[in-house]
Amino acid sequence: MGMIEMIENIEKTVFETQVVEVGQDARDFKEIKMAILFGNEAPDALRPSCYLIHVTPVATDIKPGMTLVIDNQTYPITAVGNEVQTNLSNLGHIAISFTGATKAELPGTLYVADRDYPVIDVDSNIKIVAG
Repeated sequence: MGMIEMIENIEKTVFETQVVEVGQDARDFKEIKMAILFGNEAPDALRPSCYLIHVTPVATDIKPGMTLVIDNQTYPITAVGNEVQTNLSNLGHIAISFTGATKAELPGTLYVADRDYPVIDVDSNIKIVAG
C-alpha cells in the first residue's frame, strides 16, 4: 500500500476503539436492538449493561451516511443524536440503535441500519468511518 492510500485510510476513520470488557447484561439489549458503549470509567451501576471501551478522541463530526464498523460487520449510520459527539469523546458513552431510524429520538443515541445484531466480545474493534 502506498503512502497516499495510507493517509486516505487514516483520514476516513472518524473514531476507533476496542472493547475491554462485556457487562454481564450487555447482550440482553439485543432484544430491543440496542448496544450500550461506555468508557472504562463507567459508574458501577451501569457497568453490567455496557460494552466497556477505551475512550478515544472523535476526529470529526459524526453524520448520517458514515458507517459504523464492528469487527467485520458494517452498519450505515442513519441518524445521530445531538449528544453523541460529546458523550463519545468525553465518556465513551453512547447507545447504538440497530433500528434504521432516520430521526434521532434520543440525544445520546447513534442510529444505524437494521441489520443482524453484532456479536461483540472483548477485543472487538469498533470504528466509525467516513466515505
